[in-house]
Amino acid sequence: MTRKKKQHLDIYQSITNQIIAAIEAGTGEVKMPWHRSGFNQSRPVNISSSKPYQGINILSLWAAAMSGGYHHGLWGTYRQWQEAGAQVRKGEKSSFIIFYKQFENDETENSENQSERRLFMARASHVFNVAQVDGYELPDQPELTENLVTCIASVEEFISKTGAIITEGGEQACYNPASDQISMPDQYRFFDTDTGSATEHYHSVLLHELTHWTGAKHRLDRTFGKRFGDHAYAIEELTAELGAAFLCADLGISASPREDHASYINNWLSAMKADAKAVFAAASAASKAVEYLKWSGDG
Repeated sequence: MTRKKKQHLDIYQSITNQIIAAIEAGTGEVKMPWHRSGFNQSRPVNISSSKPYQGINILSLWAAAMSGGYHHGLWGTYRQWQEAGAQVRKGEKSSFIIFYKQFENDETENSENQSERRLFMARASHVFNVAQVDGYELPDQPELTENLVTCIASVEEFISKTGAIITEGGEQACYNPASDQISMPDQYRFFDTDTGSATEHYHSVLLHELTHWTGAKHRLDRTFGKRFGDHAYAIEELTAELGAAFLCADLGISASPREDHASYINNWLSAMKADAKAVFAAASAASKAVEYLKWSGDG
């Protein structure tokens, strides 16, 4: 191993340790830094209660929105949409959320401890996104035109050399394996937050998607096997976010991992019951992704 490569790996390990420390200290709510207004909120929201969904339902609906290409975080059951004067379109596929129904345990009826008498049973509910219904008008959103993103020449050169096809427009950030293309929101949708500038957010999101891009079958063919089972998608998200953190450090976009990285990673770890080993597996995969991007750029 060359001295330069070892130095990079040491930096990556340091970043990983900082992120873990931030997670252990407690992280804030995840916010997507290109959602300026309207229903594009940090968490999916229920049409009936106007309250954000909680826990695993956040991740479940985020994944459903990515898969369906939904740009708004407003969800509801079939009946809730009817009560709102809307109708779910025929043939639309629902997404699942989990809620817990409380009932009394007859076997502990004489117990003085109320908590022992209460049992909770997980139930699944079917919900639909606002993009799947007719008859509901979203509030008008102010037109955004101010671009707060400053392109960094060295970063743009690095990304260009990878050869990745990147399209810009709309409100969604994702890597589409079918077309092998990266989609990015319009630059003017990004804004400054307490944890970084619009420029940092834009490049961090792009590098996150670029890390996903490296996992394609004809590139690194990244899979996580049976060890992580149903959590393979979560591990891939951990890998992409760590890859973004590593690249931000390498390219001088930010000197240290922001709270955004830790918050995002912590949400996926929570869904996996905080499997600490997952962070290190993802960190290893992220390091390989970064080296691949550097190699492809040099090539």
